[in-house]
Amino acid sequence: MAKVLVLYHSAYGHVETMANAIAEGARGAGAEVDVKRVPETVPEDVAKAHHFKLDQAAPVATVAELEHYDAIVVGTGTRFGRISSQMAAFLDQAGGLWARGALNGKVGAAFVSTATQHGGQETTLFSVITNLLHFGMTIVGLDYGHQGQMRHDEVVGGAPYGATTVAGGDGSRSPSETELEGARYLGARVATTAAKLFA
Repeated sequence: MAKVLVLYHSAYGHVETMANAIAEGARGAGAEVDVKRVPETVPEDVAKAHHFKLDQAAPVATVAELEHYDAIVVGTGTRFGRISSQMAAFLDQAGGLWARGALNGKVGAAFVSTATQHGGQETTLFSVITNLLHFGMTIVGLDYGHQGQMRHDEVVGGAPYGATTVAGGDGSRSPSETELEGARYLGARVATTAAKLFA
């Protein structure tokens, strides 16, 4: 049984919702799954003033525990087409793991949320994947087995590089069922890939 960590930062809850769908897909494929978030670095009064979702149930992760997983799926909101500062600050502390090669060969994947369809979904996925490749991880994308990312009858996230959702400029759009299907599909792909690699 593969051991999978879904690690995320979510300011408004969209990435949290996607994280739970990824975990559902990984569990459905037989993996043992933990969902954890990175520490929030925004002061609480500022977070409240900007309506951050502060009641997230997932426990806060530590860098030291990353090496205890076979696979890590990293999710973040987009900040100007790149990874959020909260996720970057967390991953920047993993230099010791990198120096020891502690994550070499483990499975990695990415998922993100943007305000708009063209708000940097793919560049943000690549900013996550770049970190994972530096850690020596084997990347799993959202392959076209998830046909939902090909539809054009509605606004929909998804890319071959990872699962995505579109939140809307004011954050009012929740992940669609197609986007959640993509997240579950990615979770299952990560779990089955890790199980094969670590059998």
